[in-house]
Amino acid sequence: MKTKALYAGSFDPLTLGHLDIIERAANIFDEVVVGVVVNLEKKTMFTFEERMEMIEKTVEHLPNVKVDMCNGLLADFVNNNGFNVVVRGLRNGSDFDDEQSMAQLHQHLYNDKTETVFLISDSKYAFISSTMAKQVISLGGKGDMLVPPYVLEKMKGRLNK
Repeated sequence: MKTKALYAGSFDPLTLGHLDIIERAANIFDEVVVGVVVNLEKKTMFTFEERMEMIEKTVEHLPNVKVDMCNGLLADFVNNNGFNVVVRGLRNGSDFDDEQSMAQLHQHLYNDKTETVFLISDSKYAFISSTMAKQVISLGGKGDMLVPPYVLEKMKGRLNK
């Protein structure tokens, strides 16, 4: 059976931790879709289109990865697009606690053959969050250990740093 996996998030911005999860998922599953979540109530640094473009540029070395818009209820997106795996990245125990509750809810909402798979962050990325990256880079700190080079370039351009 072909595995079609979804890795969804706001990715504002895409971090090296996100990229690590995407690359590892691409080695495991036949097809990986990075679903950029649209949340109109959330204040983001980058528009949806900018986030899509940054991710597409960053993952262009991965032939089995594509980027798509994930709008509305995640379970509807999963069920309507034939995903049989949903990938979630875990940095620490509190991430697990949050994600476990969501996975249990989704068991009732996903089609019968959809599984949630947790990938544990590489320890060198476990401390990284999008919020942290925005804070460090906006205050003039080095961001090359937090976000991919293309994303860092876009962030510095946005912040005029």
